[in-house]
Amino acid sequence: MVIWIIPFASRDSCPLCFLQVCVRQEQSRFSSVPQQPVPPLAQTLQGYLQALEPLLPPDELAHTRRMVHEFGRPGGLGSQLQKRLDIRAKNTKNWITDWWVQCSYLENREPLAVHSNPAISLPRRDFNDWRSQLVFASKLIAAVLDFKAMTDRGQLPVEQLRGRPLCMELYPLMFSSCRVPGPKHDSIAHYGRSRRSPTHITVVRNYQFFQLEVYNSDGSRMTESQIHSQLFRIRSQSWKTDKEPMGILTSEHRHTWGAAYNRLLRDKINRESVRAIETGLFSLCLDSPVMRISDEKYASRKAAQVLHGGGTFSNSGNRWFDKTLQFVVGEDGSWGLLYEQATTEGVQVATLLHHILEYCEKPDPKRAPLIPLPMPKKLYFYIDKEIKRDIELAKQNLDILINDLDVKVFNFKTFGKELPKRNKLSPNAFIQVALQLSYYRVHNEMCPSCDIASQRMFRGGRTEYIRSPTKEALAFVLAFDDASVSREVKLQLLREAVEAYVALTDLALKGCGIDRHLLGLKLQAIEQGLSIPKIFMDTGYGYATHWKLRTGQVPANTDSVMCFGPLVPDGYAVCYNPQADHVHFSVTAFNCCEETNAETLAQTVQKTLCDLQELLEPTV
Repeated sequence: MVIWIIPFASRDSCPLCFLQVCVRQEQSRFSSVPQQPVPPLAQTLQGYLQALEPLLPPDELAHTRRMVHEFGRPGGLGSQLQKRLDIRAKNTKNWITDWWVQCSYLENREPLAVHSNPAISLPRRDFNDWRSQLVFASKLIAAVLDFKAMTDRGQLPVEQLRGRPLCMELYPLMFSSCRVPGPKHDSIAHYGRSRRSPTHITVVRNYQFFQLEVYNSDGSRMTESQIHSQLFRIRSQSWKTDKEPMGILTSEHRHTWGAAYNRLLRDKINRESVRAIETGLFSLCLDSPVMRISDEKYASRKAAQVLHGGGTFSNSGNRWFDKTLQFVVGEDGSWGLLYEQATTEGVQVATLLHHILEYCEKPDPKRAPLIPLPMPKKLYFYIDKEIKRDIELAKQNLDILINDLDVKVFNFKTFGKELPKRNKLSPNAFIQVALQLSYYRVHNEMCPSCDIASQRMFRGGRTEYIRSPTKEALAFVLAFDDASVSREVKLQLLREAVEAYVALTDLALKGCGIDRHLLGLKLQAIEQGLSIPKIFMDTGYGYATHWKLRTGQVPANTDSVMCFGPLVPDGYAVCYNPQADHVHFSVTAFNCCEETNAETLAQTVQKTLCDLQELLEPTV
């Protein structure tokens, strides 16, 4: 993983010294967080075969089983790679995180828009005009700066999961960070870990970027009224013009954007403007209203607006998809957050949003000082014929991508997480089993599916996959719509499917998931200059990692909904946010695939949940 720690101090200052200070501070604060273990090889291989049982036909499963046994035999290639992983674990902070980020994000050449960056859409605010938009945006900026101050002072309480402290090191990296495109792989630039951190944010309106200082000359944070007056100035300087939507470039295929990025930076003015965007604490996108067709479709449109901007004739030019944090505030009261995953994750973002919502309920605590404020700096770009061509191509490709994505957001109001709790079932596992049944009802098959488990109970830990299809889930799915199976048997099969998923979750939370370990074994072989082991060239492995159902739970107590695109062209992405008496869902699929349909799966999920309620608590 390529990470730049970029200081803002004098040229003779040492970046390594800054990094060492930060590392020592983190180590002293999070010393109780253990290192991530390398799971036992035999356990991972057994778990891998069990995960394949509901997915592969018997003959393919038998072939894969022979390859796995050959790989895992005593003294074999698997054992040799395992020993090298054990050595790596002793000599690094985390044996898999850097590899994972590099492989899954930085070397991934798909566009960040839709394919990678998740969006979180929150309930519409009670306004519908630009004046109130600026008032709320000022409050939001002040709230984020307040959260950053708590992070800088080390005042964020150490989070816990099942009584265990969690690693908190990603929080400071949320600010003044940006992904930087490259021809073969990207890198991550962190500009905030220095004595003179950036003091500005980027504000975008009508495709025009502004550098807005948010701290006074004495180092104090600007008040909400100061920020509001500056946003008013930005609005007055950004009326609709023929300005080119420079942000559209960041939505491109990473190889294409990497080449355009190098062309863009040939010019000094462009370098300065791009640097201002990349170094800013975060970005604020002041969007025009979302097109409102009907109340039923508004929630889906609103989520899509945050995710990709709605297209080149809407607000997509207001995005810089490489930026770690982008807050979106529309004139119609819509708002949300878009984030880049190489640097941060949903849990940290949800914590930040929770702080914003609490802060927004409070009055402005400070009076604005009577001091003149400098004009926000408008960022200019020199656009030659090559860059103009790059922008036009990016506009075409983004509109194609947006038109291909089907987004369905709905609020399931029949029940929430209290129903499974009453029946002594894990709410998350219950929903996962419901999603398996829903997919089967639509496609008449089980498919490779993944949920996300946190690995933050370990130093530098990120995530692990939980493979939702199990043989217990398959048995339940096959029995549920069979009229010859009794209700008692179906109930028992449901409980067994839920418990099987809970067991997989427990293993993942102990650092014993299978997918990161398998990836580590593969990358260890590549690092040693060996041929890729046959186990990873097997058709079974290729099928098992073709994630047709990508799922995720929003870890939030707010009525927010997360939205992201499918991982594969013939797949779905389903995100859900279970509250006590309702569940928010988003379902996405690509229109280019005739087999998938977001609306159909969404309707099936709703019917399936109602059917499961009837199974648990019959009305008659």
